[in-house]
Amino acid sequence: MLRKGCERRLMNWIGARNIHTQATHQEENNAVQLRGKLLHSTQRDAPNLIWLPDLLEPAENFEEFFTRPNNKVLKVRNVHLLNYRNFGSSDHHDSFEMRDLAEDIVRYMDDNKITLATIGGHGFGAKVATATAIDNLDRFTGVMCLDGGPVDQKFHPAYTQLKNYVLELSKLEMNKMTKGEVEKKIDAIVDDPNWNRIIKQNLQIHREVPEFDFNLEGLAKNMKKRNPDVARWCESYGLWPGRTWALFASYSHWIHLSTNTLPFYNVFPRLQGQFPSNDFNIFGNDESPSNHWMHQSEDESESFHLSNRMWRWLRNKDGVHVLHNDRTEIGTYLPDRGTDASVGTGQGEYTPEHVHHNYRYTNVYEKSRELRGVEGAKPGQFLEKGSWSPESKW
Repeated sequence: MLRKGCERRLMNWIGARNIHTQATHQEENNAVQLRGKLLHSTQRDAPNLIWLPDLLEPAENFEEFFTRPNNKVLKVRNVHLLNYRNFGSSDHHDSFEMRDLAEDIVRYMDDNKITLATIGGHGFGAKVATATAIDNLDRFTGVMCLDGGPVDQKFHPAYTQLKNYVLELSKLEMNKMTKGEVEKKIDAIVDDPNWNRIIKQNLQIHREVPEFDFNLEGLAKNMKKRNPDVARWCESYGLWPGRTWALFASYSHWIHLSTNTLPFYNVFPRLQGQFPSNDFNIFGNDESPSNHWMHQSEDESESFHLSNRMWRWLRNKDGVHVLHNDRTEIGTYLPDRGTDASVGTGQGEYTPEHVHHNYRYTNVYEKSRELRGVEGAKPGQFLEKGSWSPESKW
């Protein structure tokens, strides 16, 4: 029994390897904690944007982009640079399933008292953001996709290249190597300069052994699957009926302009007929694989135009309940609920009042009811036309 106990502890210690110093390998799904960095808005009581990085890349790498002097996103949002499970400083787990990743993010919102948020990401992060919003329609106001989204990329050369890098790296016996030796192996295996830089950034010394911050063993195992969670997009994930902002490189190696716009239309109905527009468009003229990291452009003008597109969409279109048509429906006074066709609400009988982005943790709705002098309608209860507010204030 003592020997078995020692073996079990040894296996747990081995299972905890390849982990960032802040993270641990969790056995239970609901025990996974996500970590990252919060960039505070210059505006008081600003709504929140949760931003997710691509595979392998630490979310903190986006700090430079969002804090550039000409980037106005922080004027309208707090930005949570968040690492999803198995990457960066967040906890590890054997599962890479999309639903588990989504539940982690919602649990992070609950722990940090966030009722509603915009969610977006880069590359695979955009895919996770989309699936998370679909599974939690009542928690998100909009989705942002930067050179990524609801596309099955199992057979894309760009994904296949990354997969080969990961599988080769997983064969290294790093416990017998120095950090310098591992870096030389990375140079020999990873010929793309951007992936080379990102992978080396993840290389740390932990317990006197070189290890990666990301879950290399678990990622390699997932990529070997017939339908890897980190590459596929399933129809069963559903669709997002709310507002969406999607932008990808003009010559993207991850989103092919000729065919991959169709999945966006299928998953984001509001994007249909919107290409090209500020909501759905291409960006830049770089034809190299580096165009995937357009946010890291050294061209200040290009960086400004990218961030300005994001800021303009966040300011003018995002920030209201998914069932609202647009921002004109924000506020205390809304059209009456009911079956009267003359009301003209785009949602029919249910029009949610949207007064504040963090209603779970504020008393703004109680104040709103007091101001109106009436109680909001309960499920199955309809108010007569005119009982909420004068028609002139609709």
